[in-house]
Formats: sequence, structure tokens, C-alpha cells
Amino acid sequence: MGDQTDVQQTAQTAQTAQAAQTVPAGSLVGIVGAGTMGIGVAQCFAEAGHPVVVVDNDPGALASGPARLRAGIRTATLLRRRSRQAQTGASASRAESLVTWSAELADMAAALLVVECAREDEDLKEGILRELDRICGAEAIFASNTSCIPVSRLGSFTARPDRVIGTHFMNPAPLKDAVEVICAPETSGLTLERTEGFLARVGKHALVVRDAPGFVTNRVLMLTLNEAAAVLGEGTADAETVDRIFQDCFGHPMGPLRTADLIGLDTIADSLEVLRRHTGEDRFRPCSLLARLVAEGNVGRKSGSGFYQYSPQHLVARGGTDHG
Repeated sequence: MGDQTDVQQTAQTAQTAQAAQTVPAGSLVGIVGAGTMGIGVAQCFAEAGHPVVVVDNDPGALASGPARLRAGIRTATLLRRRSRQAQTGASASRAESLVTWSAELADMAAALLVVECAREDEDLKEGILRELDRICGAEAIFASNTSCIPVSRLGSFTARPDRVIGTHFMNPAPLKDAVEVICAPETSGLTLERTEGFLARVGKHALVVRDAPGFVTNRVLMLTLNEAAAVLGEGTADAETVDRIFQDCFGHPMGPLRTADLIGLDTIADSLEVLRRHTGEDRFRPCSLLARLVAEGNVGRKSGSGFYQYSPQHLVARGGTDHG
């Protein structure tokens, strides 16, 4: 079994290296959104030596962006050292210098790849994609970090649906090795090849799936998180016990309720509503406890309270209200 795993890892490394060669070194990458995911994805590309422009129309998100990026680079560097993984690409100071910050989408006109990390709001994403389609060059690829919206739907907002693809990064993006890549029927083979090349340059391997609401990850995960919240709300077990069952019985590194707090309960509620709308299935309706917490503003780590309470050092500045 060990030999087989080694062979698979060697083959995957070779494929990753080959994919990376399809993308010009130093290509400009645009990131729409200076929220948690946007900053994390920007860090991935900057550490690999790509110049990056992060765009958000929330002044607060832009003002706090450099400090959050710096903290992310510092944390990732420490964790890599502990796990004895080699740090790739640019040094920490060099990575920071490669990222610029802007309130204008026009500043990413020269980008060969734009990763859209706006919140899970279809109308918002439509406006961003239509504007990017007008601004960016014909060769640019639009990669959405959408959680649940079908990529085919997002591609329909542009005149280049063949160059629209889903790149579902996991949080925290700099520390996850894989990205769920979603190909719509309209997505071209060249777009997939180029996207895999960009991901390979930042040390990620693509797990390619077909387009569908929620894809694989969130079609399954959002139901799990919602049901965990329902179990808690019904009093079957407290939050710690719910999470310990998943950790101790199933070997999950983090239980569903702490995972939900990390993602953000507002993001989960939005994603469930998107799934309900696109599938027509009421099982995706947010449970009463989840809906109540979101209405109260207790949306997890970034607010200081969700299913758990968090001390100030756990608080994460929220991203922009439009682009992040």
C-alpha cells in the first residue's frame, strides 16, 4: 500500500510540474474581494512569485488587508517550518511587496487570471463578472471561488463562458493542498489546462468535478453543518459533544460546528439558500438555530461568537461588503 501511495504521489508531482509550465511566470493575477478567502488566495499566488492586485470597494477591508496578509504569511511560514515543508517561491517580504490594493476593477485589466472571491450572492457576482468581461483582455480566465452557484450560470453573465471556471479554494487557502475545480459544459479544455497550471504554480493540485449546485464539497458539507446545528438546537447534545463525536469517532480534525464558525454562519446560510433555489429541495433550508444566530449577528469567529465564543485574538477582520 505504501509503495502504491508513493507511486501515486510521484506521478501527481510530475503532473503538477508539467501543468505549471503552461502558465507564464510572473503573470498578473487579480483577486476580487479582500475578505478571508480573497486574502488567502492572494497570499498563495504572491508566495509563488506572481504579482497580485486585490480589489475591494470596502475601504475598511482594503485598509486592513496588508496587515491580514502579513499575519497570514507569518502563520503559514511557522506552520510549514513545523511540518518541515519547504517554503516555495518568494520570501515573506517579497510576497507582501507583490500585492497591491485597489478599489477599482479596472486595475486588473492586464490579469491573465482573475479569481472572484465575492460573497455568495448571485446578483453581486453577476455585476462583477459583467464588468470584468468588459475590462479584461480576451485571454483572461475568470475563476470563481463560488461555494454553490453553478459555474454555467456564472459563465452566462459573460461573453466568454468558455473561459469561466470554478476554483473552490478551502479555508485556510495557503495551507490546503487541493482545490475543487469545477468545469461547466461550456468551459474549454484550454481553460482547464491553464487553470491547472496556475494552481500548480502555487503548489495546489486540482480535483476536477462536473458542474452542479454545490459541486461535491458543499452539496454534502452544507447539509452536514445544517443538521449539526439542528441537532444542537433540539438539545440532543451540546456543541462540544457534537464536535467530539465527529473528531473521536470519525477522525475528523475539526467538528462540524467549529467548522461552521470558521467558515462563517452567514456564508453557510447564504450557501444553503443558493442550494435550495437551484435544486428546488427544501432540505437545504437553514435550520431555526442557524437562522437565528445569523439574524443576531453571531456568525462565528469573525464576529467573536457563533456556536462557540471566541477571544479577541481569534477575531478575523471581515472582508468587503461588495467585493469580498
